[in-house]
Amino acid sequence: MDLIVAIILIIAALIAGAAVAGFIAYKKGVAAGVEKRKQQAESIIGSAEQQAERIVEDARKDADNKKKSALIEAKDEIHKLRTEADKEIKDRRADLSRQERRMQQKEENLDKKNDNLEKKEDILNQKIKSADEKLKEAEAIKKGQLDVLERISEFTKDQAKEYIISKLEEDLVHEKAVKVAAYEQQIKDECHEKARGYISLAIAKVAAEQVSEAAVSVVPLPNDEMKGRIIGREGRNIRTLETLTGVDLIIDDTPEAITLSCFDQIRREVARIALEKLIADGRIHPTRIEEMVDKARREVEYRIKQEGERAVIETNVHGVNHELIKLIGRLKFRTSYRQNVLDHSIEVAKLCGVLASELGVDANIARRAGLLHDIGKALTSEIEGSHVQIGVDVCKKYNENPVVIHAVEAHHNDVEPKTVIACIVQAADAISAARPAARSENYESYIKRLQKLEEICTSYEGVEKCFAVQAGREVRIMVIPEIINDEKMVLVARQISQQIENEMDYPGQIKVNLIRESRVTDYAK
Repeated sequence: MDLIVAIILIIAALIAGAAVAGFIAYKKGVAAGVEKRKQQAESIIGSAEQQAERIVEDARKDADNKKKSALIEAKDEIHKLRTEADKEIKDRRADLSRQERRMQQKEENLDKKNDNLEKKEDILNQKIKSADEKLKEAEAIKKGQLDVLERISEFTKDQAKEYIISKLEEDLVHEKAVKVAAYEQQIKDECHEKARGYISLAIAKVAAEQVSEAAVSVVPLPNDEMKGRIIGREGRNIRTLETLTGVDLIIDDTPEAITLSCFDQIRREVARIALEKLIADGRIHPTRIEEMVDKARREVEYRIKQEGERAVIETNVHGVNHELIKLIGRLKFRTSYRQNVLDHSIEVAKLCGVLASELGVDANIARRAGLLHDIGKALTSEIEGSHVQIGVDVCKKYNENPVVIHAVEAHHNDVEPKTVIACIVQAADAISAARPAARSENYESYIKRLQKLEEICTSYEGVEKCFAVQAGREVRIMVIPEIINDEKMVLVARQISQQIENEMDYPGQIKVNLIRESRVTDYAK
């Protein structure tokens, strides 16, 4: 037992000694490893410091090189700028030298001119002095001659003055006629080509339709049996339709057609649409007629609005009041001398725009005035008064531009045109109305216009005969040669033209042509 304990103690002591020896060895190994790592770290640090020194040295060398190149470039740039500055200074000095020489020449020329002017002034003063002396002499001679003339002619001074004035008036008639003819010819020569070019350009840019409006509309029928259904029992259907629309239905022997007669085109259009709808529907009785007439009225109102908007867009006129747009659309169903007023207004607006652009005035205002110049015709059947005054009132009501209002008021010379726009609207209105096939005129008014034209011409003293030719666009006047001489013909032609302009309404222009013929007759016996 003791032996076992002793063995155990020995073994424990050996284990403890081995552990101590191992610990000591481990400690020595750790110290050796730390020393080795320390040496390696110092070696790495040394190489890093050497590398850093190399990098710094390389950077220093690179900076020195860049500094040298920058200095070289700066020196080159300074040299270049200095060269350019020297050249500019040299050029400016040369310009200054030239200007100085030029100024010296001008000063010399001015000195010479001043000397010449002084010499001329001296000569002029001498001439004025001489003229004053001669004038005094002439006055003295004139006075002496007047005294002698009074004794010889037995005329007093006042009598002689009246005689001279009467002779002078006769001479002035001739001079005035010559001057008027010369001025008219000068104005024609200067303005004819330019006005012709403007008007031709405006007309060429506007395409318009021919006259095609009438006071009746024809509605086709699928068969003649439909006429009886439209008339209805004891005529109740046709009476209802006529009462609601205000249109006369003419049912005659024309096969498969009914004629609608009414001067109000809006009513006629409502009746036409309602009748076409009734024919297509097939149910024709008073209640159905009322429904279709109401529907047709709404369609016509919508079409009126569409036509007004189309006119505004087509003429490029913006900012028009919506009520004015409706009135513009109503012009689609209004004619003047069988010319559609809406088409006429659009045409006038386009012509105004072209003429205004050529003359250098506001084309937008010109087109607006042209589109609205006949706006009063949309209400002539509802409001009493001329379409000019109605149009002016409507434009004022909707706060239109004062220039537009004046153009509307002046386009038929109700007031004197005071703006270029008003004159342009007058010209465009005349062009649109006077172009071929734009308007038609009934026979009675045509004859009255020719008679009025001849009455104006024959009212002047010395007019022997008068003939209106070329459909009233020219009047040929035969004058008595003993009463109207060649010089007085110019004044008479001018007076007749002005009276025609003031008293007559006519499309286009009228040529006044005076003819004077002298005949001498003798007999040989």
